Amino acid sequence: MATTPASTERYKAVRYEGLDADTLIRAFRIMHTARRLDDREIALKRQNRIFFQISGAGHEAVETAAGLVLRPGSDWIYPYYRDRALCLTLGVTPYEMLLQSVGAADDPASGGRQMPSHWGSPKLHIVTASSPTGTQFVQAVGCAEASRFRNAKSDEVTLVAGGDGATSEGEFWEALNAACLKRLPVLFLIEDNGYAISVPLEAQTAGGNISTLIAGFPHLLRQEVDGTDFLASYRALRDAAAHCRSGQGPALVHAHVVRLYSHSLSDDERMYKTAAERKAESERDPFLTFPKFLVDEGILDRHALQLIVHEIDEEVHEAAQQALRQDAPARESAMVYLYSGRVDPTSEAFAAAPYVTGEPKTMVDLLNATLREEMRRNLDVVVFGEDVADCSREENLAEVKGKGGVFKVTAGLQIEFGPHRVFNTPLAEAAIVGRAIGMATRGLKPVAEVQFFDYIWPAMMQIRDELATMRWRSNGGFSCPVVLRVPIGGYLNGGAVYHSQCGEVEFTHIPGLRVVMPSNALDACGLLRTAMRSDDPVLFLEHKRLYREPYNRSPHPGSDFTIPFGRAKIVKTGHNLTIVTYGAVVQKALQAAMQVERTNHEASIEVIDLRSLAPYDWDAVRSSIEKTNRVIVAHEDTVSWGYGAEIAARIADELFDKLDAPVRRVGALDTWVGYHPQLEHAILPQVDDLAREAERLLAY
Repeated sequence: MATTPASTERYKAVRYEGLDADTLIRAFRIMHTARRLDDREIALKRQNRIFFQISGAGHEAVETAAGLVLRPGSDWIYPYYRDRALCLTLGVTPYEMLLQSVGAADDPASGGRQMPSHWGSPKLHIVTASSPTGTQFVQAVGCAEASRFRNAKSDEVTLVAGGDGATSEGEFWEALNAACLKRLPVLFLIEDNGYAISVPLEAQTAGGNISTLIAGFPHLLRQEVDGTDFLASYRALRDAAAHCRSGQGPALVHAHVVRLYSHSLSDDERMYKTAAERKAESERDPFLTFPKFLVDEGILDRHALQLIVHEIDEEVHEAAQQALRQDAPARESAMVYLYSGRVDPTSEAFAAAPYVTGEPKTMVDLLNATLREEMRRNLDVVVFGEDVADCSREENLAEVKGKGGVFKVTAGLQIEFGPHRVFNTPLAEAAIVGRAIGMATRGLKPVAEVQFFDYIWPAMMQIRDELATMRWRSNGGFSCPVVLRVPIGGYLNGGAVYHSQCGEVEFTHIPGLRVVMPSNALDACGLLRTAMRSDDPVLFLEHKRLYREPYNRSPHPGSDFTIPFGRAKIVKTGHNLTIVTYGAVVQKALQAAMQVERTNHEASIEVIDLRSLAPYDWDAVRSSIEKTNRVIVAHEDTVSWGYGAEIAARIADELFDKLDAPVRRVGALDTWVGYHPQLEHAILPQVDDLAREAERLLAY
């Protein structure tokens, strides 16, 4: 029987993984455009007309395939810096890419704030990329969690891409664990080109194959594929996406690609790759092999191929010329989008008066009450971290009371709101913060807890390079208003080196991050509510010693009580010495002031509780010093390079002519907090230390 045209087409459709000729030609266009954009950027960099270049040459086939199985504007994408072809497939234009290359103000991904190849598009759901390797993995998990939270029946997929080197980062493993625990629709795409800059795979990955290492993860579909083969890549990614969409769990596609250019123009791969190795890689180049396939299959003839190449070259040339004509970002734009322009937590809108009712409650009580009230008010609030739930084995709550946090701040929240809104996480601080970032990017209001400040450091990359930068680096395209609750501080008797440290100055130094530290129950309630209604990321520091102190209790101030950030409180007025402090040292400063005033009847000491550390209330500090002309800046952290150093320096800089004595600082010794109470007492600032320094200043 003769073969009909229809049967021939059906045969080809099966042979080409269901893709028709137009789609295959489109794939070629995208691959060729991606390579020509790389080449154009390289030329511009060598002409000093752009300032950085990093290439995706050799990765184009698998990236184009990935873009074709995704749904732009529906699925969510966390790309990495080689994903040019992926982003082109999703809908980013060559002109938009070149606007970022030249650093133009009109660059839609970052407004000229990020290096080239740091993709981002709110309308296409391409989440703003950053330079750190591996941080995107845990954020993608949070994004997928948000998809499920919004609509449990959604078939959205979150794709997250990275290179083989990024699989050495802890966040990669934390993300895999979390995604498998919850069977989340995360599609991991590992683009393995055999090198992390100059470090080869055998020096990076045990056994030389990441697919082998992840074999034990349950519910994880694994696909290993030649990422330079477009059709094989499409088949693997199509099946992986289908696995995710069906609710079976995450998938990982391990694509073996080639890196045909050096890591970036700052690198020269000839220093560590042999000529033979480079030749072998070039023979797998999809830029050459895929058009040959199209010609061999009769999908394109050479003339049509040449016409398409010419069209692409003209488009890239014109886009480059147009991009080079665009204006650079204005100098005065530097501070725009550092914080939200929609909600100002420093404004009078948050200056709500308390309407107190009931008996005085501890800080723990009012923090718990505030969380409950805000969770009732805002159904997008989710609370999670280590041990924050009442009981992960929910059926046990019929027999047990439940934990609700090591300090009981979250006690009873899971019982009231359910495990989908209050849940425990693995012991993985970077993943806790990264997942919160992914959720907040999708519009949820995560209130995450790091159990002790002493253990926050694994999350530092997520906090500094991701949480605090997202709005600014995307030029307002994305934001992640996470509230990160962290117990902090000493004066505990027995807390020692790993349960008693401060170090808030490490975070007040980070632009884009709000940092608050209340000293009493009333302020804790008002400041936490402001944090939860804010549109900025907030580090909410809760001093452990203050959780249940009798002296700092307060009746409930009402379910709408808020306190503006950057608004200090004068806790004691005076006229010849100011003590500026916060946290647990506020009460010690009050005691020291009364001690000095009992023996020196001319002494009158004013005590300022900053409450908010970033921003802080400079006007209150200045007004007090203009009145008293003497000042002590006190805090629990070490004296050297502590938070008080900035305030002391500013006082000396701007108020020198108002001072009648040197600016003094009181803080901990420059060492760790010791275990024995006698040792801790000697290390941390005490009432007598403050009183002694006050007497010295008053006598100056």
